[in-house]
Amino acid sequence: MPFNPQQIDPVDLNSNIAVGINLPLNGPAVFKSNFTTKDAIKNNLINYFLTNPGEKYLNSNFGGGLRAFIFEQISEDNLFKLENRIENQIKDFFPYINILSLNILRNDDFNTLNIQLKYTVKNTNITDNLEIEL
Repeated sequence: MPFNPQQIDPVDLNSNIAVGINLPLNGPAVFKSNFTTKDAIKNNLINYFLTNPGEKYLNSNFGGGLRAFIFEQISEDNLFKLENRIENQIKDFFPYINILSLNILRNDDFNTLNIQLKYTVKNTNITDNLEIEL
């Protein structure tokens, strides 16, 4: 049966079987497992956006590269480019996600960005929020 990336079936039907690992990896040589599709997708998004392109071995296109924006000027033009970049990356690498809202808030006093993403997963009743601060 071919893989259809447009349809995601939740794999968390058995509460005793882990479906992924939680981020951040902060245990001493032990991964903390997650047991829901919702948590697995959220961790996949975090992993993707905090990975720099070229950082993943044998897949140089993987990675959202958000850390590259840490040293950019926080201008309206750059915020618009970042928003478009995030939307396009989600369409390309996570086609099973519908973006409900994407807000990029700037804090000029601390020169930081706060990315707030609200999304749903197609063909499921999963809705979640993701917040990344740079």
